[in-house]
Amino acid sequence: MNSSQVVSAQEWQAAREALLVKEKEHTRALDALAAERRRMPMVRVGGDGEEGDGGGYVFEGPDGPVSLLDLFDGRRQLIVYSFMWLGGDAFCPGCSMFTDNVGHLSHLHARDTSLVLVSRGPLAEIIPFKERMGWTIPWFSSLGNDFNDDMGADDGFALNVFLRDGDTVYRTYFTSGRGVERLGSGWTFLDLTPFGRQETWEDSPEDRPQSGPYAWWRLHDEYEA
Repeated sequence: MNSSQVVSAQEWQAAREALLVKEKEHTRALDALAAERRRMPMVRVGGDGEEGDGGGYVFEGPDGPVSLLDLFDGRRQLIVYSFMWLGGDAFCPGCSMFTDNVGHLSHLHARDTSLVLVSRGPLAEIIPFKERMGWTIPWFSSLGNDFNDDMGADDGFALNVFLRDGDTVYRTYFTSGRGVERLGSGWTFLDLTPFGRQETWEDSPEDRPQSGPYAWWRLHDEYEA
């Protein structure tokens, strides 16, 4: 260890306070970025008329074929992570690390938001790996459709956010590469959505649902109650 890095308690406190100023600036910058993200324009997925058809994508799930609209599971917002599928016993360590760090989905559900995984691989291979990893996140096969290519996951992985208005689906956000690295908690996921955390302190458009900060937080097994 470099002994020159050892300082007095007073010097350490001064260095900590100087760094805290920059950390708070960073937090405020992230808040401003999230506010801008909530005002992003949207694009209808499938169909050019008043009713979008969700792109007509058919995914294979444990209970059979489902549509993009079905992936919302009745909620208004949907986060889809395209998990890179390498085939056979070759599993993507980066996507696996991302999935390991996803929090309990009840917190997202409490904010009317679903999160699912999709992979361009057969469900017969996906399910055993999911069970091996102990993951409970809904996971669907996109093998046979163009979802990955159309949604920017042609290199294997990406994250997309969608908003549902009735049966019409809109794409509101996309990120990939290092943009995925900073994600992994309920708050950071919600910050990507058009509704945000839905708390009154946020700078959001007037028509967005909001409630008092902290008031909606629960233990993950208490939301239904």
